[in-house]
Amino acid sequence: MISVVEFVSNFAINLISSLGYWGVLIGMTLESACIPIPSEIIMPFSGFVVWQGNTNMTLIGITIVGAFGNLIGSLIAYFIGLKGGRPLLTKYGKYLRITESKLQLADRWFLRYGGEAVLISRVLPVIRTFISLPAGIAQMDLKKFAVYTFIGSLPWSFVLGYIGVQLGPNWEIIKGYFHILDIIVGIGVLIIVGYLVYKYIEKKSIKNNSKEI
Repeated sequence: MISVVEFVSNFAINLISSLGYWGVLIGMTLESACIPIPSEIIMPFSGFVVWQGNTNMTLIGITIVGAFGNLIGSLIAYFIGLKGGRPLLTKYGKYLRITESKLQLADRWFLRYGGEAVLISRVLPVIRTFISLPAGIAQMDLKKFAVYTFIGSLPWSFVLGYIGVQLGPNWEIIKGYFHILDIIVGIGVLIIVGYLVYKYIEKKSIKNNSKEI
């Protein structure tokens, strides 16, 4: 009997094989709308398609389309949280594998970091999928939510797509390492972002010191 993971993986693969960029968009939209279709399959397989070179798909192209898919799906989840509130999620979330523990984790993350949690969480396992729900419940500013979501989704989509390009026909080996891949990619992206922030602060500090002199 085919496993759930294998079924979902095959669905995502067929979607991209048939529809190209539209498949990437639909798949990433569903994932961010809390439908359990892993981006760890969608984006690496998209990278494999880029590696094949048989279509007009590019790494930059799948990155942008993947981020837009994340944005659309996140907006859907945001408005579910905004309109339905916590009672709706508690009652019906189980049908989409939205457990109480996952909701509580997203709640704690949002309460601790506020709106910035939406940006940071896009490269973190579990939280990235569900952070839109408490953001909607808290009525976070929609424009800020959309900007943070899109910007935060770009590095995640790029890194997964790049891995698919580099692995080529061997991209399927990541199937057994979803959680490890989450951690590696998340840490890598956070290090890069942290370095860029550090350089920006350092540059700003040097500029301010030069003005004082």
